Amino acid sequence: MRIALALLATLLPFVPVVAQAQDGRAGVEAVATALGAPGVKSLEYTASGVNFAVGQSAAPGQPWPRFTVKSLTRRVNYETASAREDWLRVRAEEPPRGGGLPVVGELKQVFMVSGDHAWNVAENAAIPAPIALAERQLQLWATPHGVVKAALASNATRQGRVIAFTLPNRIPVKAIIDGQNLVERVEATLPSPVLGDLPIEISYADYKDYGGVKFPARIRQTAGGFPALDVSVTDVRPNAAVDIAVPDDVRQATAPYARVATQMVADGVWYVSGGTHHSVAIEMKDHVILIESPLNDERALAVLAETRSLAPNKPVRYVVNTHHHFDHSGGLRAAAGEGATIITHEINRVYFERALAAPATVRPDHLAKSGQKGVVEGVRDKRVLSDGARTVEIHHIAGNAHDDGLLMAYLPKEKLLVEVDVFTPPPANAPPPARPLNFTVNLAENLKRLGLTPDLLLPLHGRIVPVADLHKAVGHEH
Repeated sequence: MRIALALLATLLPFVPVVAQAQDGRAGVEAVATALGAPGVKSLEYTASGVNFAVGQSAAPGQPWPRFTVKSLTRRVNYETASAREDWLRVRAEEPPRGGGLPVVGELKQVFMVSGDHAWNVAENAAIPAPIALAERQLQLWATPHGVVKAALASNATRQGRVIAFTLPNRIPVKAIIDGQNLVERVEATLPSPVLGDLPIEISYADYKDYGGVKFPARIRQTAGGFPALDVSVTDVRPNAAVDIAVPDDVRQATAPYARVATQMVADGVWYVSGGTHHSVAIEMKDHVILIESPLNDERALAVLAETRSLAPNKPVRYVVNTHHHFDHSGGLRAAAGEGATIITHEINRVYFERALAAPATVRPDHLAKSGQKGVVEGVRDKRVLSDGARTVEIHHIAGNAHDDGLLMAYLPKEKLLVEVDVFTPPPANAPPPARPLNFTVNLAENLKRLGLTPDLLLPLHGRIVPVADLHKAVGHEH
């Protein structure tokens, strides 16, 4: 991305333009001058307020879960196309509903981007996060100074109050300018594994002067029409030192979501792991049932390919979606593109029918290219899938605050339970939590209510554990 912008900037003086385009470019330059952008090579700002966990609502159509942002520090280097975000957040809702971390206590997070690499920093380790690349690149170039720099590098022109252009990573951007030649709003469309296209809007207000550099005191953002961020800026440092190097582990990482490992847990039942989000493949007489298709096309297609190798000549007929959160439904479009029928809770059925029918115009995905039409079937309390020899029960985890439509899968013959997000086993030999999460207590209560007696739990995060670990976590023996 940095090379593309530099090349565009180098070529600009040699591109012939008509007078009207010169006037349009002059309008962009006027915004840059009003902001003090020409002399800004880097920038650091600190803010606090609220943000919202995009894609993690308790039910489709509800706002994203709300968090208090105790502090947010963003550091941007426009010359190297790099940025760092340091977050300190806590839940703003009690009791918590929906997904996103933290469930309890404070959460510190560090998000990084440089050029075409995105990663997170946790316990001094760099963790590649390519799924976040487009969003972090947008955050960098959608800052007021970034948007005019990117516009000038793209040879964009101003038409009235609007500057429209496309970033080198193919993200369409539109900047709306106010009467003082300051950036009032930035509109963009991000590619979404779940929705095809995801509209983003960032608004800026109450500009202040920092040594000749103007920067807003209020930043608000929406995603998909719902609030995603609302912070007040407390400090700005133009041209602060921002030196971000891409770690070797991140630079050398290739296709992290395509890494697949399998473990047979029963005859014809495989735990498909290899990353942060797992799946379970279940072989039937003439087809395969896949529990969960998470994250994105890359992960979904890798899991589907592995499933075909485990059960040759048997199509994946059903993909059971545990819940609608973005990280757990990001592979459904790819699964639909392969002809699989999606089974989800009834509360999600219309939502996913629309999501699978939605266009992917920014970056056409596997479904958009396949010509397939997604098929979605809903479950209310229970559905049984059977071929006469094997039975797979799909149950609603009723009353769980993590998601109103949360599903689990139970294999009564094999005594296996597949669940996610409500109980993630801690590392081996780690002590149980001092206070069990309400989500986990609710799972144990649902097992008792439904009379389910699994021996093993197959969590879609973490590791396989005996059911005794669940009962220990909620504070009673089984």
